[in-house]
Amino acid sequence: MKLNALDHVNIITDDLAGTTRFFSELFDLDVRDGPEPLPPEHVQWLYDDNGRAIFHINSNNMQQVFQRETRSGPMTGAIHHVALDCSDHKAFIARLESNGIDYRLNDIASIHLKQLFFTEPNGVLLELNFRGE
Repeated sequence: MKLNALDHVNIITDDLAGTTRFFSELFDLDVRDGPEPLPPEHVQWLYDDNGRAIFHINSNNMQQVFQRETRSGPMTGAIHHVALDCSDHKAFIARLESNGIDYRLNDIASIHLKQLFFTEPNGVLLELNFRGE
């Protein structure tokens, strides 16, 4: 057995429409209803250009298979951040700035890696990695 890749990130939110809009517009993701029997008023899945679901956005009212307490806010428990492999950091910086999103740039020249850090509306810290740029 081996780990192949990160499959998706699940975010539980008080604002399904706002969180879905944030991710879909910022990352140019395709919004789709989750598969049946998941109710679309409580679940939206966001897909990349290759048809992979990257984010599962659930409302707080959605029944969870593995029930546990979650709260929107500045702390995300033991998970410090979610890292995403991206491309075209200059265009993404422009997108963040045009949306008024504060970010921090980290440039690790020794390995040709640029990183952008910012939080999404529910307090999850995102790390975007741009390799070779």
